[in-house]
Amino acid sequence: MDKFSDNYDLNKAKLLKQLIEKSYKKGNFTLSSGKKSSHYLNCKPVSLNGEGLSLISELFLDLKDSRSKAVAGLTLGADPLVSGLIVKAALNGLELDGLIIRKEIKKYGTKAGIEGPILEEGTLVTVLEDVVTTAGSVIKAIKKLRENNYVVEEVLSIVDRQEGGLEALEDENVKLKSLFTIKDFL
Repeated sequence: MDKFSDNYDLNKAKLLKQLIEKSYKKGNFTLSSGKKSSHYLNCKPVSLNGEGLSLISELFLDLKDSRSKAVAGLTLGADPLVSGLIVKAALNGLELDGLIIRKEIKKYGTKAGIEGPILEEGTLVTVLEDVVTTAGSVIKAIKKLRENNYVVEEVLSIVDRQEGGLEALEDENVKLKSLFTIKDFL
């Protein structure tokens, strides 16, 4: 792992503080997976904040496989993550493309299911996700990328809730790399 950040640990601590203050809630919640939980994480208040997105992007740039030529994610949660990371890469002199995966193929124009530059078949793409619970939505993104002849070997997430996502991704031959786990919030 190449470190682009001289302050990796400091940036990680700053990001965790922001996530605890702006994204984490205790209560009774139903997650997108349908599971009930006493913990809820909505990373958008941090990923849609300039400083927060800059921290996430810098940390993701350190985590990402250096062979990966693009990052991708399912709209809407991954949109700022993809955008932030490709800008951070460019500021570090690295070429990195971004892809946004639609939840449904658009019914007009080119009828694209993936937005962004057209990449060569076999391009290694890293998938980005804010929170991984069961990995259901991120697996949809992986399958769509693979249907388009891209290679996916890793997912970067801000938080792994440790509720089966890691194992589900391993079943897809994909490695999950998370900045934090739910234990960091307890």
